[in-house]
Order: sequence, then structure tokens, then C-alpha cells
Amino acid sequence: MADHAHTEVSAVHLSFKMGEALLRNGAEIFRVQETMERVARAYGIQEYDVYVLSNAIFANAVEDGTRIESKLKFVPGASVHLGRVAAINQLSRSISEGKYTVSEALEKLRKITEIPYTRPLALILSCGVGSACFSYLFGGNVWDALAALLCGFALQIFLNILDHYKASKFISNLASSAFVALCAVLLYSAGLGNDLDKIIIGSIIRLVPGIALTTSIRDFLSGDYLSGTIRMIDALLIGGCIAIGVGAVVMLYMKFWGGAPIL
Repeated sequence: MADHAHTEVSAVHLSFKMGEALLRNGAEIFRVQETMERVARAYGIQEYDVYVLSNAIFANAVEDGTRIESKLKFVPGASVHLGRVAAINQLSRSISEGKYTVSEALEKLRKITEIPYTRPLALILSCGVGSACFSYLFGGNVWDALAALLCGFALQIFLNILDHYKASKFISNLASSAFVALCAVLLYSAGLGNDLDKIIIGSIIRLVPGIALTTSIRDFLSGDYLSGTIRMIDALLIGGCIAIGVGAVVMLYMKFWGGAPIL
């Protein structure tokens, strides 16, 4: 009987850790809650209550009127890692199929949470190429795309530096948007590119909170209105920071250097 209780507690702990890992890596609220409940069912927990917010998890397990475990965990926002999210989803399915014991699943989860993020050099190349492609997609010419390519390289290097010093999200977006707009203005003033607006638009795509926005919409559609509202506000605030950063640099350029208005 003692061994059975120990297994139950361990299973709740595993479920909680999987939910925490999903939330830390940018998973939707409904996905976090569904995964935790699936794992609890797979290991035979008869009564399991879990409530997930965008930055917190409440979990409680009860069997035969006895409280087995109660947990509250604050989960601060972190960088999105969809590879970890996908791996945890697959792990939960394997658990449902009975392929892992609790201890084996915990070890598997530990390895998943150690999956590294993309290397800095790959991020720099991706940001530059992506900026160039979006600049061209939005109507820029080859020279605008080339300017956006250089701005994208500079932006990601700047973001890597900010990540190293653990700057807050809003300061990071405000400073990064101003920095990339300044890079675009300098390149444009030096004669590289024909449309400053196309260069800036392509360059700031890296900062646009697309995942936060789409995740908030999915939370709304799943009935998680509180979490959806929180993430929607987060996306809007980030968008506001980007607008302020870019707008400040462009206004200064127009006022002090006689730049042509951007249409």
C-alpha cells in the first residue's frame, strides 16, 4: 500500500513537472492542462484537479478522500522552444500507451528540458535572411533587401547581448526596435536602399510578437479567457514598445537630418 501511494505522489510530481516545462517553453494553456491530466490518468490517479494560468500552475490530487499532493508554482515567462514542446507532447502520448514508468518518464523529461536552443550564429543568419526576405516581400527592391539583411544581422547580435545581460522584455524590445531603426537610417543615409520604410519593415519582423498573439487567440478559442487576455495584453505592449522605438528614431531622423517623410 505504501509503494502504491509513493507511485501516486511521483506520478503527480511528473505531471506537474511536464506542465511546468510546457509553460516555460511557450505552450498554449489548454495543451498544458490536457497533458497534465493525460499523464495523471495514465498512472491511475483517480481524482486530479489542475488549473493553469499563463504564468502559474495549481495542481491537487486526492484519492479516497486523502490529499496526496498539493502544488502551486509560479512560472515566469521564458523563451519559446517549440522543439521541447513537441517532445513533451510525444512523451505524454507514450506515457498514455504505457511505455514508461514514472522514473523512466522523469529521466526522459530531464533530457528533453536540456535540448539546447538554436546556436547564436544560426540565429544571426536566420534573422538576417528573414529580414531580407520580408523586406522584398513587402515591396522593397534588391538593395532594400540587402540593407535589411545587414540590419537583421546587427539586430540579432544586439539581442544576443541583451539576453546575456538578462534585460527585461519591454526594455529589450524598446531598445532593439530603436537600434534596428537606427541601423536602417544609417544604411539608407549612406545610399544603400531606396525605401527606408521597406528596410525598417523587413528588419523589425524579428521582434513582432506573433507567437504570443496566435497563442492568445487559441486560448480564447479554448475558453481560457484570462490567459488569453494576459497574453493579448503582452503582445500589444510589445507591439507598442516596437512602435515607440522605431517612431522615436524616425522622428529624430526627419527633424535633425532632414529625412523625407515615410509614407
